[in-house]
Amino acid sequence: MPKLSAQRLTDAFCRGTKPQAGKSYPDAVERGLELRVSDAGKKTWTFRYRTLDGTQRRLLLGSYSSDPTGGAPKGSGGAGDGPDCLDLEAARRATRKARAVVDEGGDPSEVRQLKRQQAKSEPIRTLDDLAQSYFAATARGSYMPRGHKKRASSLNNEKDVYRVHIKPSLGKARLDAVTRPMVRHALEELLDKGITSQANKAQAIIRQMLTYAVNAIGRLPVNPLIGMTRVAPEKPRARVYTDAELRAIWTGLCNPESLSIPAEAAAIRRDGASVQVGASMRILIQLAMLLLQRRNEIAGMCTAELDLIHGVWIIPEERMKTRRPHAVPLPPRAVELIKEALALNEGRARANNALVFQSRLDADKCVNGASVSSALGRVCLALGIKNGTVHDLRRTGSTIMTSERLGVSPFIRSKVLGHSDDGGGAAVSALHYDANSYIAEKRRALEVWEGLLLEIVGERERASNVANIRTATAP
Repeated sequence: MPKLSAQRLTDAFCRGTKPQAGKSYPDAVERGLELRVSDAGKKTWTFRYRTLDGTQRRLLLGSYSSDPTGGAPKGSGGAGDGPDCLDLEAARRATRKARAVVDEGGDPSEVRQLKRQQAKSEPIRTLDDLAQSYFAATARGSYMPRGHKKRASSLNNEKDVYRVHIKPSLGKARLDAVTRPMVRHALEELLDKGITSQANKAQAIIRQMLTYAVNAIGRLPVNPLIGMTRVAPEKPRARVYTDAELRAIWTGLCNPESLSIPAEAAAIRRDGASVQVGASMRILIQLAMLLLQRRNEIAGMCTAELDLIHGVWIIPEERMKTRRPHAVPLPPRAVELIKEALALNEGRARANNALVFQSRLDADKCVNGASVSSALGRVCLALGIKNGTVHDLRRTGSTIMTSERLGVSPFIRSKVLGHSDDGGGAAVSALHYDANSYIAEKRRALEVWEGLLLEIVGERERASNVANIRTATAP
């Protein structure tokens, strides 16, 4: 069929063309642009050009669409892009891009082919590909944005958040196409389901992954989430247990067989109405109440860290949130409980650094922190104590320590908790020039706290008064 002469194409003309096999309509505005129509009615844009050696070629720019967006970003077609849905103006822009390549001596078809090959050889194409690379790099320590390797527990938590809250909605998204609106939309869907804190965690993990793509592997030019505000406001927890609640928890831990979960709650639980707390788990939670250390720090306690003769527990830096070793004085009742826990492990110990709180399935692994939270949660549910967590035990002891009941100075309280507190001085001095662990002051603080707690739970008679140790522990 003879080729028609060029004419100034219009949107109305393009929409109204009828199906006709092999019919081409050259555009008089952009040289080389043609609208081709098949007998099935399919309309496509092509660009006809000649290479430097005189070879005539035709480049498929995309399908015709009367919609300016055409199911693809407007004007996304070009010499190096794959076929898109383009309206007339977008097709003309794509033609100009392709002709610029020809004018410079290039071949837009070869440019497109090269980009396709590069895309196929690129191992990180989607957000899920990036996640696998990011988690592998952080696990082996080849990527350490904060200067230290991430803890296995932190990394596992990130993986869980990604698997549950990110991968289903964003995992298959092309990495180059990830935008702030796209991520915000996915996170807002979590908020619509009542998921708030996990939505913020998901946002933080996506931001870290994209930063890795920019700084570590050069896969992206910029991180689209930089400067993006949190999708959900988070209110810091302020839960503090009352004396009655502390007494009920301690007593319930010692006599779990006397507890039962209310029928309405038990009906939707897999573990039924019974409250099963083993002796080792009971001791672990009691130590959390007495020592005020973090859940995972206590769960990971091992014999190599303990000096029960002198009553000291040294938590190594790799297990501390602050990345600094932490000396925890052990008051008398805490020492008794640790010895009791060790006795439960007789016959299971594997080495000199055996774990104090061993997993029931594997003596080389410690009790999972989530299991500790679950155990306390069952006890609180049976007792009718609402909104209580293991970390709230730490906050409760910390609050009482600095109250008028005990009068421990905030500085020593901070040292007991293992915080990076400079005590009002220069932070650099505290970090590099102060090796003092304040062991004596921390011991006095934990001993008076232990005394008061044992009075609260009924293991010791209440004294007529409690000594204020603010003066004795002042820095």
